[in-house]
Amino acid sequence: MVTHNSNSSHTPSSMAAHQPLAERLRPRTLAEVIGQQHVLGEGMPLRLAFESGRPHSCILWGPPGVGKTTIARLMADAFDAQFISISAVLGGVKDIREAVEQAQIARDGLMQQRTIVFVDEVHRFNKSQQDAFLPHVESGLFTFIGATTENPSFEVNSALLSRAAVYVLQSLTTEDLKQIVVKAQAIKAVPAIEDEALERLIAYADGDARRLLNTLETLAITAEQAKVATITDAWLLKVLGERMRRYDKGGEQFYDTISALHKSVRGSDPDAALYWFCRMLDGGADPRYLARRIVRMAWEDIGLADPRAMQMCNDAAATYERLGSPEGELALAQAVIYLAVAPKSNAGYMAYNKAKAFVKSDTTRPVPLHLRNAPTKLMKQLDYGKDYRYAHSEEGGFAAGESYLPDGMEEPGFYQPVPRGLEIKIGQKLAELRALNAAAREPAGGESTEE
Repeated sequence: MVTHNSNSSHTPSSMAAHQPLAERLRPRTLAEVIGQQHVLGEGMPLRLAFESGRPHSCILWGPPGVGKTTIARLMADAFDAQFISISAVLGGVKDIREAVEQAQIARDGLMQQRTIVFVDEVHRFNKSQQDAFLPHVESGLFTFIGATTENPSFEVNSALLSRAAVYVLQSLTTEDLKQIVVKAQAIKAVPAIEDEALERLIAYADGDARRLLNTLETLAITAEQAKVATITDAWLLKVLGERMRRYDKGGEQFYDTISALHKSVRGSDPDAALYWFCRMLDGGADPRYLARRIVRMAWEDIGLADPRAMQMCNDAAATYERLGSPEGELALAQAVIYLAVAPKSNAGYMAYNKAKAFVKSDTTRPVPLHLRNAPTKLMKQLDYGKDYRYAHSEEGGFAAGESYLPDGMEEPGFYQPVPRGLEIKIGQKLAELRALNAAAREPAGGESTEE
């Protein structure tokens, strides 16, 4: 679907009261944009692009409701360009052709106007649809701006991606969202809101300005009909119902619940883990967030005791991405059950933390000569790589007695396998290798080196 504006001029003020709140509060200048200062602040990349006077194709990557469309419209304003918007959800090649025709008319007309083609949800276009933009981007017929909530590295063709700068946008902060509420109240679009109700609204919005504005608009209409002067927490729950009462993203209850899920998995209780998982889904938690936490649990609490757990969790996350809700949630649920019944080990997790702490507090020890690479003649003359023993050429594929730590550093013992799952065998293997090392390092004849 194509929407076309000869420029980004705004609706007359007489109609403003009939516009949706999101449109009434849409920023008209860069200075009015709330959030995204890491790319729009003074001296930041996207700000410099605006100030350069030369539009360039780009991809705006970020979660919903963070200003992707707004930034694209402001870019059209900044360059006095024709703004053509295409929805990749509803559109197709026909819409791309229409955009090309409109861009040609604008370029060849008396005003010789630039064109910006904005494609919302660009990741929804297939390869051939994305390819249709390439010749026109290369020829300079129009500037291409794509908006996506998905990683463009995976969802946007490499040819198109190579011709566009990628700007990563972030979820709005609590303070950003509060500023939006203040702006809505400044134009008398929203009544007064008690602090507790405001905190709940901000948590529900979850960094999404569009969700916040739509909710505020619903509240404003309902409050006017009910003649409510101040929105309280109790009234808010009454009007918006169960979804608002349950959803507490970012609040204490949310983090308590994810903690209960994690501890149930760690405690090997599949029923409890499944219960807390379903509680979070029922409360409105983003399944993608849960997928990330489930993958983390596999690495932190199961580890090498059952390496299949990591693969199952990654597969479950990929399944959810393919199927979405509610079908994909079954894969995540079964991953939770698997983690709960799997053997547990935090040995890898603890070893990593110990190694990090050691390196942070230790000096920078030089790499031993025998472990250094020697790609040049000079390096070989300096004994780089000298006396290195190639493990594959040794008996059993193990260079017994060889040291791989910096000179003078004692064996730190970071990794201590637990006697559960696959780590039972890993522990036995490491014990055998240590015994071989000890025997190889023992002086000939078993004589002591001490006087």
